[in-house]
Amino acid sequence: MAIRNRFSELLPEITAWRRDIHENPELLFDTHRTSKFVADRLAEFGCDDIVTGIGRTGVVAIIKGRSDTKGKVVGLRADMDALPIEEATGLDYASKSPGVMHACGHDGHTAMLLGAAKYLAETRNFDGTVALIFQPAEEGGGGGLEMCKDGMMERFGIDEVYGMHNWPGRSLGSFAIRPGPFFAATDTFEIEVEGKGGHAAKPNETVDTIVMAAQMVTAIQSIVSRNADPVEQIVVSVTSIESSSKAFNVIPQTVTLRGTIRTLVQEMRDLGKKRIHEISEHTAKVFGGTAHVDYIPGYPPTVNHEAETEFAAQAARSVSGDCDFAPLVMGGEDFSYMLEERPGAYILMGNGEGASVHHPEYNFNDEAIPAGCSWWVEMAESRLGTVQ
Repeated sequence: MAIRNRFSELLPEITAWRRDIHENPELLFDTHRTSKFVADRLAEFGCDDIVTGIGRTGVVAIIKGRSDTKGKVVGLRADMDALPIEEATGLDYASKSPGVMHACGHDGHTAMLLGAAKYLAETRNFDGTVALIFQPAEEGGGGGLEMCKDGMMERFGIDEVYGMHNWPGRSLGSFAIRPGPFFAATDTFEIEVEGKGGHAAKPNETVDTIVMAAQMVTAIQSIVSRNADPVEQIVVSVTSIESSSKAFNVIPQTVTLRGTIRTLVQEMRDLGKKRIHEISEHTAKVFGGTAHVDYIPGYPPTVNHEAETEFAAQAARSVSGDCDFAPLVMGGEDFSYMLEERPGAYILMGNGEGASVHHPEYNFNDEAIPAGCSWWVEMAESRLGTVQ
């Protein structure tokens, strides 16, 4: 089965929803307008139940099929939040909010799941229940975790859960997926290096934090090159160096380093944390200073379940004729929390050529909407079974 004809008919309406959301981006959990927009559309479709305030500002809607012989519930999830980026697309529907834009396509994800909701509410050609999950705060706030902590899976009896992300550079409407670890864990660290400040002309009377910090940055690179198993994936990036002085003639009392560690398996995640502490603390000690490490665990790896990955790939093949094997992605995704609670899978859909996500010129491609909506519907109907 290819793209559903109904979505060609609905494309102008879904596109209008998408552009309305694009014009009015909201950050993290402050998706009040978007959440209301979503809930209002779901009510218009005649969903059987609509619950707001899950995970603070999340929305969950229930659509029951024509029958329910197995009591099965399939969850479909889209994220709603935007990014703190000044939009540079020049579109006539560009962001109305200075410094905030939909630079990751969550406007498209939300609109496509709304389109699928409208279709599923019209047809109800499945045996069971669909739970439509509209999540806030994917971009660093852990909205997926908050929805899970609110008991979403248990409350709605969700058995399986599926998510999707648009992917610039992939051909429009094509799909790619892989089983097992897919997106990385996203831990961060902050190292405060303290020495003895003083005059730059008298370094012998100081404990130089700049020298200590420089040595740490260099040594931290050895975590990947010398400590990690070379067949495993780990990225360690120091991304900020800030001293307590901006003067030319002062050796600063403190220097703060910040960065991130990306891993796909727990062994590497543990290694990264352990070595950041050891390298920082021992390097500082060698130079007569101290280092305090604040290591902040982020999203866990997004790990696709084997069987559910194949179900998702089969749905993609039904829509587009094929489904590619996706590369590993060292970015993070908080759909990982939902996959820790229930079996499921996360898939990529091509957005065509254009700016990458998180770029000020990025824009979701509305021509991808029929393929994305069709995949959502195919997931629901194939996992629940259609009614004859």
